[in-house]
Amino acid sequence: MKNLQTYSHLIKQEAKRSGFESCGISKADFLEKEASNLENWLKNGFHGKMNYMENYFDKRLDPRLLLDDAKSVISLSYNYFPKELQNNDTYKIAKYAYGEDYHHIIKGKLKELTFFIENLIGQVNGRAFVDSAPVLERAWAEKSGVGWRGKNSLLLQKNKGSFFFLAELILDVELAYDNPFKADHCGTCTKCIDACPTNAILPNNTIDGSKCISYFTIELKDEIPTSMKRKFEDWMFGCDICQDVCPWNRFSKPHSEEKFKPHPDLFSMSKNDWQEITEEVFQIIFKKSAVKRTKFAGLVRNISFLKD
Repeated sequence: MKNLQTYSHLIKQEAKRSGFESCGISKADFLEKEASNLENWLKNGFHGKMNYMENYFDKRLDPRLLLDDAKSVISLSYNYFPKELQNNDTYKIAKYAYGEDYHHIIKGKLKELTFFIENLIGQVNGRAFVDSAPVLERAWAEKSGVGWRGKNSLLLQKNKGSFFFLAELILDVELAYDNPFKADHCGTCTKCIDACPTNAILPNNTIDGSKCISYFTIELKDEIPTSMKRKFEDWMFGCDICQDVCPWNRFSKPHSEEKFKPHPDLFSMSKNDWQEITEEVFQIIFKKSAVKRTKFAGLVRNISFLKD
């Protein structure tokens, strides 16, 4: 029987072969440090009207409540930085939503990785997560040595920046565990805090989600408060401001995922084109995109808010 170090090495090797840029492994146990942080974040109302964040409090902190006899958490990152960007003089969407919805693409890769692990080790019970379940993905990535959390609360890597998705595999087998990432390479830099037009970035790597442009343009189903007028800097779905100004993102390299490429018409749309968008055009440009989360009516609402 191979030792745990060998298993972990082979899993990381396979993860990279599958397209994941980074892979770290940590022991599945209670996230003690995160418990008070999450409790305070919710008490302060930083989740706004995202009431689902109040659910499954215990499961968010303990993967053993998500999978019986969980022993290991594999944390992975997947690059989405695009080769080409939208023009500056148009309404913008976050780069992660340029192409097809990442949930489906990465979930498929996690299934393949689980199959590889079963062939390597034998019978394994596991659950795969891609930003759609009560898992504190950045905490696990940090604990698994993948990177550190910046002042904008996003996970950062020295040689890659922050334009990547995070995903997890929770397994009921022991593996060799990586050391947590403890260094903070943001130093005294406050570029993300200074650039946020809605003052959503607070001290101590905390985001007031109820003030974030992404919250208003994606999560909020009500009318956008008039107090936010002229603060969105032309973002109609999501926001990349705090990432665009981050010095570490000068190391971002274009992804090689064919399915993340946008519909050709995305880059030719002017502000006027967006203001006159029809549901038919919406369905064509965003056929399999995460932008569909906000639905046609939601995107129209956002565009109207920007143009008034």
